[in-house]
Amino acid sequence: MPNRHRGEIDAVLDGQTYQLCLTLGALANLEAAFGEEDMLALATRFENGRISARDCQRIIGAGLRGAGSDISDQAVAAMRTEGGAAGYVDIVARLLAATFSAAPGSEPGDAARGEANGPFPGTT
Repeated sequence: MPNRHRGEIDAVLDGQTYQLCLTLGALANLEAAFGEEDMLALATRFENGRISARDCQRIIGAGLRGAGSDISDQAVAAMRTEGGAAGYVDIVARLLAATFSAAPGSEPGDAARGEANGPFPGTT
């Protein structure tokens, strides 16, 4: 069972349940992959709610590796999930919300920005 306080989520890929977690190392790898300077820039990248397939692949891969699975981005690209493209976006939205939320029930970025809404797709 995932620990929401540690930013963990579960996701079903290829019919198997995996745990995902964006550790500090995983976030650093995403910063480098997306060419962003810091975590705020990384969060801002997704603020408009638009996510490419490549974004999903990278974020899901980083989350899988952050939780201890040895799965490459190329392997993630071949995985299937319920709901097709919307299913991948749901996984990414839940993972980003779990990573950047100050506490369960709060929205991503609330504490840092003093706002009620977060920068991630799928959140209100």
